[in-house]
Amino acid sequence: MPSRLLERLTEIVGPQGLLRSAFDMQPYLEDWRGKKRGTAHCVVLPGDTSEVSRIVQLANELGVAVYVQGGNTGLCFGAVPSSCGDCIVLALGRMKAIRSLDRAANCIVVDAGIVLETVHQAAKDAGKNFPMHLGSEGTAQIGGLVATNAGGTNALRYGTMRDLVYGLEFVLPDGRVISDLEPLRKNNIGYDLKHLQIGGEGTLGIVTAASLKLFPALKSDAHAWLAFEDPADAVDLFSRLQDQFDTSIIACELLSRSQVDLVLKHVPRSRMPFHETPQWTVMIELGAPHPTADLKSELEAFLGAQLEESRLTDAVVAQNESQAADFWHVRHSVSEANKMEGRGVTHDVAVSVSQVPHFLKAGERILAEHFPQSRQVITCHLGDGNIHYIVMFARHAWDGVDDKRELVQAVQTRIHDLARASGGTFSAEHGIGRKLKGELVRLTDPTRYEILCRIKTAIDPNNILNPGILLNRDIRNAVVPDNAATEA
Repeated sequence: MPSRLLERLTEIVGPQGLLRSAFDMQPYLEDWRGKKRGTAHCVVLPGDTSEVSRIVQLANELGVAVYVQGGNTGLCFGAVPSSCGDCIVLALGRMKAIRSLDRAANCIVVDAGIVLETVHQAAKDAGKNFPMHLGSEGTAQIGGLVATNAGGTNALRYGTMRDLVYGLEFVLPDGRVISDLEPLRKNNIGYDLKHLQIGGEGTLGIVTAASLKLFPALKSDAHAWLAFEDPADAVDLFSRLQDQFDTSIIACELLSRSQVDLVLKHVPRSRMPFHETPQWTVMIELGAPHPTADLKSELEAFLGAQLEESRLTDAVVAQNESQAADFWHVRHSVSEANKMEGRGVTHDVAVSVSQVPHFLKAGERILAEHFPQSRQVITCHLGDGNIHYIVMFARHAWDGVDDKRELVQAVQTRIHDLARASGGTFSAEHGIGRKLKGELVRLTDPTRYEILCRIKTAIDPNNILNPGILLNRDIRNAVVPDNAATEA
């Protein structure tokens, strides 16, 4: 079958759209951190939606699994093909057109393979703002951000990808296309099918284009870096900040000393304004579309009062764009720094904002008692309670672990159980992928999981799209599977 498959794929995309050599395929077969690798017959690079449709129709006809890949920047191995090799990787990087931009409707329609940074620039050129920001915006593609319902640092003000999409074009598992790209704020015609694709991780369809919401360009802004001894003090100040600035708050990010120090250690051009790294720091961004707003002066006055009235220990307000860029360069470099430091067992949990200090203190007690050879490294979207809780092992400590898989599962179970006990979730913005599908079974209500399986079976009865991603195994019979060992 592979020769027949390859021949027909070549007819669809041409030789330039098919990668077959091990060298050419290698970047598409493993995640960007090098932790998970799969195999495939080939990598297919379609040029438009019609080609995606024909590829999926062919795969469905031949019973060949299709693994969908955007920028391959995910952290849960959701873009990595299976190890069995009886599959193809469908990568959307050639589909990177801006189809239209409507200033009156505040809408930009783009192909799924366009990178986030390009959307930012197009919006800026039109005097608008597309507000999603994250560390990988130079490589992350819109289709992948839709499929994982990405969040980023500005979710506090603008929401996740689910809140930033008017409509989608997507290819169903049988090759049919649904195109709904009009920028309609009101459209009640039954179930909203786009929301099955947003966060569906490519298991129910392949997003080929998205109609995205634009916002007014920010013409006044302010950025500050604050120092605290205790996360509870940071939460208290954030509450006061909301009372003062309301929707002008764009981002509020909490970082531990351990996290800032790793960035300063590993990432060039990184620096901070404090003489010594504080125990906890918070980065704040304010923004408004009004050019006459003087947010910097207002923020300076607010923080001056807080230095006298609260347990804020120090504060620096950026005086120019360059200093603000230096602040956020540290924040957006955390993944790069953590990758270079050692072996981090990364968690993407969320609790209510008021529960963040409790979670962090309880997590520290867990590590001290059960994993004393590790330390916690924290990056937290404080404004929405999303905590990237990294249990960091130095390389020599990690190399000395006999059963690494067992250790990862032990760490993960305790941290996820803590999130659940704190009224939170074990998956906030990174998705499930391959990494957390066992946890989805373990920590999700059985009825909810059964419904997920039935939806997958109804839309993809042949289990063609991303099998083994999100859901635990072949779900064609809609049977709730037993829990599976966590993939490290």
